[in-house]
Amino acid sequence: MMTEDTRPLVQVVAGILLDPNGRYLLSSRPEGKPYAGYWEFAGGKVEAGESDFQALQREFEEELGIRILAATPWLTKVHSYEHAHVRLHFLWVEADQWTGEIQSREGQKWAWQKAGDFTVAPMLPANSALLRSLSIPRQLQGRLKSGFSGQNSMGEYHVVPYLSAQHQTVSAVLLDFADWQQGKPIEAPSVWPIIENAEQWRQVQNADAVVWKVADEAAAGQVADILAQGVAMPLIVAAPESLISIYREQWQSMGAHAVLTDNDIEAV
Repeated sequence: MMTEDTRPLVQVVAGILLDPNGRYLLSSRPEGKPYAGYWEFAGGKVEAGESDFQALQREFEEELGIRILAATPWLTKVHSYEHAHVRLHFLWVEADQWTGEIQSREGQKWAWQKAGDFTVAPMLPANSALLRSLSIPRQLQGRLKSGFSGQNSMGEYHVVPYLSAQHQTVSAVLLDFADWQQGKPIEAPSVWPIIENAEQWRQVQNADAVVWKVADEAAAGQVADILAQGVAMPLIVAAPESLISIYREQWQSMGAHAVLTDNDIEAV
């Protein structure tokens, strides 16, 4: 039986740093630290008085000698290690949002990796689900009714509705919230519930990714409220153009994994 970790939560930041080819930077933990030699996304503890972004800037300067110019929130995860109970804030750093030449200032190794094709090991335990999330493209096109797609560094990524006859061969399957609640068995690499409000959001926290179908201003505000709290899995927001034009920038800056324009959704 699992017991709740009552140790204080240590706030930690880590950077998903990209290069111009869409690869992600991983570095090994240096000697003298817990899990020495394990691979992770660079970062470290948030010090008193620091924002997450300030902590990320300091850690990347200290560890790798590069300067972070900008970053946006992505996922927030809680993990219990033997040595600490940590809340990990992952920030997304595009290729044009950092500058400098990478240096191994703590004697660590570093490597550029493709999502879905990582070649270094062992990986830090907290990062297993995170690595799967990185395979989901951040630019998606299509409709919930017929499916949507995008591209990652390994090629095409297709997401289709459950009733599609092709769902055995795609990257992920969409499932209505009611079917998700019933635990409908599906043979697919990944299953994404479609939700429409904050109450449903609270019931899908073990999903690989979640699609939030937004049809009105109230739901749009709920998405922003949830993102402000930090999300543990990729949140894809689908909405008609009338709402996308108002909220896209806000949702993306707060950590939405992707924003999908779907004019089949009737705005209320």
